[in-house]
Amino acid sequence: MVTATRRWGLWSTEAFVIVTEPSMLDQAVDLSKGVCHEVEMACSRFRDDSELMLLRGQLGGREISDVLAAIVRSALAAAEMTDGDVDPTLGSALLGLGYDRDFALLDVPRGREPGSPGSMIVTTIAPPWTRMELTENRLAVPAGILLDFGALGKALAADWAAERISSTLGCGAMVVLGGDLATAGEAPPEGWVVQVQDLPSDPSGCVRLSSGYALATSSTQKRRWNHSGRQVHHILDPRTGLPAEAVWRTVTVAAKSCADANTISTACVVRGRRAPSWLRELGVPARLVDSAGRVTTVGTWPPDEMTSQS
Repeated sequence: MVTATRRWGLWSTEAFVIVTEPSMLDQAVDLSKGVCHEVEMACSRFRDDSELMLLRGQLGGREISDVLAAIVRSALAAAEMTDGDVDPTLGSALLGLGYDRDFALLDVPRGREPGSPGSMIVTTIAPPWTRMELTENRLAVPAGILLDFGALGKALAADWAAERISSTLGCGAMVVLGGDLATAGEAPPEGWVVQVQDLPSDPSGCVRLSSGYALATSSTQKRRWNHSGRQVHHILDPRTGLPAEAVWRTVTVAAKSCADANTISTACVVRGRRAPSWLRELGVPARLVDSAGRVTTVGTWPPDEMTSQS
């Protein structure tokens, strides 16, 4: 089976689409870009004209669009699944750390080690996400809360784009948005073969995905920037409002949806050393690379890093 690929820059990362019918590549790319635009216009913190930012401070029971409602619903499910380790109410904490614009515009460090994590803010008040209410498309958010759907929004965009390509064009598709990868439709005979590696200096592996499976990688290496004289990264521990301890360089998870894979991989970064035991409880295939570059695999993730996940 012949495939065709197209790459382009998106959201300070790289996007690409692979389809099993080369003649449909242009249409597949257009469909992918359309889905990504819908997600961006619904939930981007970096666009003043996105629905999320236009409604900022007005979500005391406001009707929202179907797209934003689907994102919020997924975010609340992710928070529930992870006992709050993946929290959609951290927008203000990210702003406080200087993540107030597209990553490409931040003060990115060059060759420096991360500084100390800073002081911790611990509270016994119920997490704000537990006080959010979504009834059909009517959303109520506690006052003063800024929502952030960055990582999950990207994963949902990958899921939705792959599914839209497959259902509209009738071909197999793989959509990759940075560290988020989703597939739909018929896979090539050899499956979807994916190289798993974050930075060129990291250990690399290869995994073969069956049709309909997804991968997500959460990294503490790439989205780093300088703030108040120290390096910080974008995955926050909701209990402190500060970057999670970088026990893992990367966590890669395979699941039936990219949204689920992204949720689990992000929670693993937050959980640090507790992550492998939690993954075993979930029965989820995963690959973790620690701060020294050592690889740990969990579940059916292949030790030799080349097999079928199905």
